[in-house]
Amino acid sequence: MKNRELTMGQAIVQFLTQQYVERDGIERAFFAGMFGIFGHGNVAGIGQALHQYSNVFRFYQTRNEQSMVHTAAAYAKMSNRLSAFACTTSIGPGATNMLTGAAGATINRLPVLLLPGDIFSTRLVAPVLQQLESPDSQDFSVNDCFKPVSRYWDRINRPEQIITALPEAMRVLTSQAETGTVTLALPQDVQAEAFHYPEQLFEKRIYTIPRPRADANLLNRAVQWISNSERPLIIAGGGVIYSEATEQLAKFAEQTGIPVGETFAGKGSLRYDHPQNLGAIGATGTPGANIAARETDLVIAIGTRLSDFTTASKTAFQNPNVRFIAINIAEFDAAKHAALPLVADARVTLSELSDAIGTYRINGDYATQIENCRDAWDEEVERLFHLDHQPLPSQSEVIGVVNEFSRPEDVVVCAAGSLPGDLHKLWRTRNPKQFHLEYGYSCMGYEIAGGLGIKMADPTRDVYVLVGDGSYLMLAQEIITSIQEGYKLIIVLINNDGHSSIGGLSQATGAQGFATRFRYRDDDTGELKGDILPVDLAVNAKSLGANVIEATTTQSLKAALQKARESDRTTVVKIDVDFDTRVPQYESWWDVPVAEVSEVDTAKQAYQAYKEAKQKERYFLG
Repeated sequence: MKNRELTMGQAIVQFLTQQYVERDGIERAFFAGMFGIFGHGNVAGIGQALHQYSNVFRFYQTRNEQSMVHTAAAYAKMSNRLSAFACTTSIGPGATNMLTGAAGATINRLPVLLLPGDIFSTRLVAPVLQQLESPDSQDFSVNDCFKPVSRYWDRINRPEQIITALPEAMRVLTSQAETGTVTLALPQDVQAEAFHYPEQLFEKRIYTIPRPRADANLLNRAVQWISNSERPLIIAGGGVIYSEATEQLAKFAEQTGIPVGETFAGKGSLRYDHPQNLGAIGATGTPGANIAARETDLVIAIGTRLSDFTTASKTAFQNPNVRFIAINIAEFDAAKHAALPLVADARVTLSELSDAIGTYRINGDYATQIENCRDAWDEEVERLFHLDHQPLPSQSEVIGVVNEFSRPEDVVVCAAGSLPGDLHKLWRTRNPKQFHLEYGYSCMGYEIAGGLGIKMADPTRDVYVLVGDGSYLMLAQEIITSIQEGYKLIIVLINNDGHSSIGGLSQATGAQGFATRFRYRDDDTGELKGDILPVDLAVNAKSLGANVIEATTTQSLKAALQKARESDRTTVVKIDVDFDTRVPQYESWWDVPVAEVSEVDTAKQAYQAYKEAKQKERYFLG
């Protein structure tokens, strides 16, 4: 057996260059490169290896450890989880800065490989700089924090341990059911140690991404349930898009007439103008989708984990006889709501259902209801897109301008605040990859970093990053990386001088918008009710190297977007909007606990409304 003497860092990089995936006969390299920031915990190990192999494995210099993980996750999502990035950091704060991104990737089921530096395995010089000591164990470091947010975690204390650890990492990363964050904690001394690795470790490996079929008996039962249903409803989740099943979904919906409601991750499963598309569903859903959910006797959940937003905190489905069919690659998700579990690939299963369903079609009254709901919603969207709100435009008007200006192949990205809910309702999606929302973790700061990952995955598309001032202030540094690497973003910075989303939620729960505006402290009351803070985010963006255009009206916003499209580098279009004008909630509810006792009248009133709404929550036990 031939061996190759390499440091552990060199061996890891060499291994990553030889990992490939294949689905439907199409082969591609799994790793597109590595993001990183160097410190004493990785510069001489992984850093030296990346320098040595820079001609075969690309390294990208980022500005923030959290944001690089967001960029990696967005890249993986845009690539339908068939390609990924690795991320390396030094020990200590560099490593733990990745925790938020790691949690987001795992919650959203997106493959990301993290390679944080770790403390010395020899322990001779302990405690080293940035080491967290424990009186209970010497085999302990801050990297243990990654265990609950990783799908696979390992600490590599000897260089030969990667011979077994790396294949396990790849098993998880390439599993459509189990994927998420994989963390390999790399002690800084072991990274630089040499070992005679077997040559086979560095041979090309191809991981086939299968399309498993559902159990035949369960599939037949699903066909019977659908055939006997009077008001079936499809919930399309992200799995529809990841499995590239959008055409099969359209065919099945057209064949049967069954309407479709889309989750955040599933928006784009059908074009917005498809006759069976009722739009967004759940707490941020449309009236049509939520009325259909309330009345349905059969939910066909495809590629969704049925989060509380999708189920309106278990209040969406009020028919006492409702049943669930779940088509999901993950057994864990397929079993939710006591569903009939079709643990299988969405594309294959939808094709088989189309073949087996025969002449079944929903009745005429239900079809008329769907059509009427769609027509009414189109009118409502037009109203919200053209409010002509004064003196500042509304957020819905800004969304309308961007939606109408962008092309079908372009991508909108967002993550947190009131924007995601408004986009979920209002954005008219014309392409399966046009709508990119990180809402499994709803992580403020994801937007710009995520936009970079999307652009890297497909540079042919324009990427519109919609970000509020609250999220922008948390994490804007990857503007610099986008300029350094030549990946142009169009960032629409929507400023309302505060946290409007939480402001509205605070009011709804009786807290009167407490501490949600960016204001000076009032000397007399001691509260944050003074003048608005004089923050100029346009100047900040310009200082990071972006081209900056300020708009004041919807008309000037259109002109600014045209200039941004023509620009050759990342451009920030900043516009102020009204803080209080919000898109309504339609036929839905979200469980946010309210104080059971209070001396404040608004909180008392909010609790009474909360108690009434909570009575609609249901268990689904089959």
